[in-house]
Amino acid sequence: MFRNITPVVQNILLINIGLFIVSGFVLPQLNEWFALFYIGSENFKPFQFLTYMFMHADFWHLFSNMFGLFIFGPLLEQFLGPKKLLTLWMVCGVGSGVLYSGYNIYRISSFESTVEQFQANPDPENFNRIVIQNRGYFNREVFDFVDDYSRNPEDPVKISQANQTLNSILDLKANIPMVGASGALFGVLIAFGMLFPNTQLFLLFPPMPVKAKYLVLFYGLYTIYNVLNNNPLDNVAHFAHLSGLVIGGLLVYKWKKDRNSFY
Repeated sequence: MFRNITPVVQNILLINIGLFIVSGFVLPQLNEWFALFYIGSENFKPFQFLTYMFMHADFWHLFSNMFGLFIFGPLLEQFLGPKKLLTLWMVCGVGSGVLYSGYNIYRISSFESTVEQFQANPDPENFNRIVIQNRGYFNREVFDFVDDYSRNPEDPVKISQANQTLNSILDLKANIPMVGASGALFGVLIAFGMLFPNTQLFLLFPPMPVKAKYLVLFYGLYTIYNVLNNNPLDNVAHFAHLSGLVIGGLLVYKWKKDRNSFY
């Protein structure tokens, strides 16, 4: 099985695994330098649009992305050629980072407006609503404060504490980085589904065969659902996954229109 690994797939695997080892055991600063931060953060650097896709949060994050590349990448490289597979991987990875950053600007700007509205008219009910909508960023003690604040809505100390809490969450949102090759991998998944739609794949969970086009359709619908649901307890960048699907689909569609591009 390992003998079937193609050159580009092999090099991507080695780079990602190597950087994971280096950042975990030799140079942990790489996690801060290479992760993709919010554009308004002081930690943001333009080169992070490229480097973030080679960093991973933990072993299982790395394993899931590299396993997907290992399964779908070699056949794509044999069909498209090394240059096109590398182009697909890089364009989907970088493009996902760019589109996610735009989405992140919208999300953080919206939250910033919410905080400003609360500060202009502090109210316990509004504070409680903000906490519930963003509960993944708060510890459980905040609900004790909500009860206390509700009983003392005019207390300037409580109002000041509420403002400080929201400002700290705003700062936290602006400094949570994104890492991982999922956007690039989702580009590979949709490319495989478009080019080999009727290929039978055997799933591990649940153990059943499924055609590639249905697997990709499931991932696409599941990703769209998560983007629309916007679960505050979910720390997965589903919009980046969706971006990878869209970019990869458009790229393969362009290549399929130009039949001379496949040789």
